[in-house]
Amino acid sequence: MQGFFAFVPNKINMVIQKEITLPSFPRGFHLIDNLILDALDELPETGLLHLFLKHTSAALMLNENADPDVRTDLNSLLDKIAPEGAPFYTHVLEGSDDMPAHFKSAIFGVSLTIPISHYRLNTGIWQGIFFCEFRRHSSRRKLVLTVVS
Repeated sequence: MQGFFAFVPNKINMVIQKEITLPSFPRGFHLIDNLILDALDELPETGLLHLFLKHTSAALMLNENADPDVRTDLNSLLDKIAPEGAPFYTHVLEGSDDMPAHFKSAIFGVSLTIPISHYRLNTGIWQGIFFCEFRRHSSRRKLVLTVVS
């Protein structure tokens, strides 16, 4: 079994937390790796980055960042599973895209935890961190970044 294991004895654990406001994005999947890294001064040698989105109609996703067709296909699949304006929704007060957005957020989730190794995010070669905006007209969204080392 291959793997990476690091043990740092006698090191004091540190927690750094920062809340950022993402720009207003249109509906879709938006790569935000650079926004996150720019918001953090530096990463520790080893640790964890936890991301928490403080909203119920958007999500976070770790997925392929090389081929934009993946994002197009994900959007098509989601629209088939949770179409806007379907007659069976009862939560319709906030618009025809709101209930489908809540469902999509519940499926994708609002948090991610990513390992930090050698002062870098330890993601796969084609993986990127995506902000998933499910509303047609959204406001700026809040994201909590927590680094544990």
